[in-house]
Amino acid sequence: MDVRTVGDESGTEPSSGFEGPGTGGVLGRTYRALSVGIVSVVFLIAFEATAVGTAMPVAARELHGIALYAFAFSAYFTTSLFAMVLSGQWADRRGPLGPLATGISAFGAGLLLSGTAGSMWMFVGGRAVQGLGGGLVIVALYVVISRAYPGHLQPSIMAAFAASWVIPSVVGPLASGSVTEHLGWRWVFVGIPVLVVFPLALALPAIRRRASGPPDPSAAAEPFDRRRILLAFAISLGAGLLQYAGQERNWFALLPAAVGFALLVPAVRGLLPPGTGRAVRGLPSVVLLRGVAAGSFIAAESFVPLMLVTQRGLSPTMAGFSLAAGGGTWALGSFVQSRPRLEPYRERLMVGGMVLVAAAIAAAPSVLIDAVPVWTVAVAWAFGCFGMGMVLASTSVLLLKLSAPEEAGANSAALQISDGLSNVLLLAAGGAAFAALGGGAVGAVHEAAEAGASSGSHPGAFAVVFLPMAGVALVGAWVASRVRTKP
Repeated sequence: MDVRTVGDESGTEPSSGFEGPGTGGVLGRTYRALSVGIVSVVFLIAFEATAVGTAMPVAARELHGIALYAFAFSAYFTTSLFAMVLSGQWADRRGPLGPLATGISAFGAGLLLSGTAGSMWMFVGGRAVQGLGGGLVIVALYVVISRAYPGHLQPSIMAAFAASWVIPSVVGPLASGSVTEHLGWRWVFVGIPVLVVFPLALALPAIRRRASGPPDPSAAAEPFDRRRILLAFAISLGAGLLQYAGQERNWFALLPAAVGFALLVPAVRGLLPPGTGRAVRGLPSVVLLRGVAAGSFIAAESFVPLMLVTQRGLSPTMAGFSLAAGGGTWALGSFVQSRPRLEPYRERLMVGGMVLVAAAIAAAPSVLIDAVPVWTVAVAWAFGCFGMGMVLASTSVLLLKLSAPEEAGANSAALQISDGLSNVLLLAAGGAAFAALGGGAVGAVHEAAEAGASSGSHPGAFAVVFLPMAGVALVGAWVASRVRTKP
């Protein structure tokens, strides 16, 4: 789940949207409580993502589950796939208040479950519960924006979403690393749910006033589309089975792999716009690009802290901090694409953004060579995040432009399904390759950090993750050239 997005609407006059009290800006009297509340939700998500990523290598090592390292990330995305479809239907029919409140609660519960886990599989289970909450929240937020804010303010509130990642990107790794080293990794997980109270107290009453209930209260309530919900369950189950098969790596794993594939293919075809797999111009290519971009980048980024800790001997704090600049450059990329004067060049910006992403992913494993300074990753990732800021923000903008108001929930769910499914599949592929090349034996993380040297040399296990993901990102550059409905 990623809400580091910002947009603009072509044909509108430039407006900051942040006018002071008494005006119609997102921080004026009309929208202030709602804006602060939902931005606080995004801030919580951002802090969790940066903090948990920093603590994850130590958690996996102490739970003797480094071989399942990728599973700890993909479990989140697997369950979120089902939750996204459920949230889209729930929000379209009854308003976004219910899925948002439920999602935030599940998000916190999953963190507590992971933080108290006694085994790696229990830890993965907590991440799965957290994914249910995250999937409910992200789609509900899109619906809140589409209902509560007029069109000329939507780019401003989405810009605030992107900006809310900057501080967590800097503070999150530092705080999480310090807590992990001095108090233990569990406190990172059990401490974050305390932050849930403020968004709930501020955002939910404002949403109840401005965006609750069905779009047309006078119309008869439509029943939930059971077929789409079953397809969502199939896509989550199929993705989970493929992930499990990739981790097992034996002949018996072919059975769950086959079942997973059989569930996944029809479910994807039923939930994503027709033509998505063929990169048909317009909405199908927008949805496909979101998945290609997010999947390749997240699959690579998940292994960066582990690579720096185990292969270059960095502390968890410094490994996580190496990605800190990405929050600022991501927001900068989002801001750049939102300028009205650049609207005619949006497709070129997206193509260029994907090229930057591919270059960053390809450059990251260069630090496996001892002569390459470790700050190379920080520089490369800053450029990659700039590209991601332009690409993901643009997909959100184009989605809203191509969606009727009554389709905002369903199309937002399709966009997030593409995002989450690609994360699951590419993390599964990368995790299987990582484990097959000895990744499960990379060594003791704490001992390596304390000794200032790597605990085991397994460069091939990391290279086999990063280099294929760079190739996937290059495919995304071609898909980006097809987002316009006209050549």
